Amino acid sequence: MFTIEGSTIKNANTNQDAFLVSEGQVFDINTKKVLYNADKEGFYTVKDSGVVKTTMQGKTLYVMIGLVLLTMFIVWGLPKLTTKIPAALTAILIVTLVSIFSGLGSINVGDFIRDGGGAGLNGIAELSKNLNVLELWSNLPFNLDTLKFIAPYAFLAASVGLIETLMTMNLVDELTESRGNGNKECVAQGAGNILSGMFGGTGGCGMIGQTVININAGGRGRLSGVMMALTLLTFILFADKYIEQVPIAALVGVMFMMVIETFAWSSFRILKKIPMSDAAVLIIVSAVTVFFDLAIAVFVGVIISALSFAWTSAKKIRARKRFKADGTKIYEIWGPLFFGSITAFNDKFDIKTDPENIEIDFVESRVSDHSAIEAIFALVEKYQAAGKKVTLKHLSEDCKVLLYKASPIFDGVIEEGIDDPRYHLAANPEKFPKPLGEYKF
Repeated sequence: MFTIEGSTIKNANTNQDAFLVSEGQVFDINTKKVLYNADKEGFYTVKDSGVVKTTMQGKTLYVMIGLVLLTMFIVWGLPKLTTKIPAALTAILIVTLVSIFSGLGSINVGDFIRDGGGAGLNGIAELSKNLNVLELWSNLPFNLDTLKFIAPYAFLAASVGLIETLMTMNLVDELTESRGNGNKECVAQGAGNILSGMFGGTGGCGMIGQTVININAGGRGRLSGVMMALTLLTFILFADKYIEQVPIAALVGVMFMMVIETFAWSSFRILKKIPMSDAAVLIIVSAVTVFFDLAIAVFVGVIISALSFAWTSAKKIRARKRFKADGTKIYEIWGPLFFGSITAFNDKFDIKTDPENIEIDFVESRVSDHSAIEAIFALVEKYQAAGKKVTLKHLSEDCKVLLYKASPIFDGVIEEGIDDPRYHLAANPEKFPKPLGEYKF
């Protein structure tokens, strides 16, 4: 048995809140998912607890496929006749009119939102409700539970937004042969989303689909982006009921054409020509993007690429061995010394059979992390325990600083030399047009 008290529905047996009623929707207290929507005839169940996952069949499926193909045909064919009319917008209008006046009963935007647990587009009503900022924020509890609930979604939303914005910027740079400023894009997007959130709005980002459609329609300057935003705002506020009549098939068809235009089809041709690790990253990231989301795909791609790079770099460590006239044995290390190459580095030395004096030359190597420092420290200790003198030569300044900080044992081991490598980088390389050897420092 359930009893209704204000905005909550309680379980009569346990006297605990079971559901939350808000704006004609019934939410599960525990899962936060919409279970029911309210209309004039009472409550009706939302499909799949807020997410539409049922498979299309029969007439609905055939109508969807037909309208998608019609949309794609218009977007493909109209620019061949004239470029003065936006192909995507024209396709959406034509398919919407066909769907409405033919009585095909195609799934439209409004049906999709309500079946998924939403309340539809409310336009001015939604805006006026959120104008009272004090009332809006008074309903939000400021505690650790709220932070724990929103933090994962906020992180994923911010990650996806930033990634898609930067990808969009790179795509625009290629299409318009220009160069954008990634830092400004990220700061502007963050500031806009913070301001939007303060008024109860939804965060956004630079969308690839809308941007490509805008550029294909001739938009190049800032005015095109401003007009797109104002037009979208006008539609949502004053034409919300008309937007709800747009078939999902029309939007799917436009997105299909956008994907076809922006997809790097050359990827299939180069799969056999690039390293296996790069091909694996390309395939895995594409699959993760489809089945999960863009943020997770990027993180997975970065991790796999980093591990692949570490594995490849670890195999590059080398040690050339030679002797001086006085019998000193020299190990000339080549390659990066870091956590991945430590095992191979240690295998290069034969402490028991080496002579009394050992030199380890790092002129073609570089100490990269703390694990490398520990490996050198352990190696020096082993040589000293065996009663042998070891000298470290040609370490860069940053490497020597790391080793000196790690242990005082290196004070008498590291040999300072004027020919030690230096890795100083110019802050403004454009100011040094001549080869570096022609300058005197």
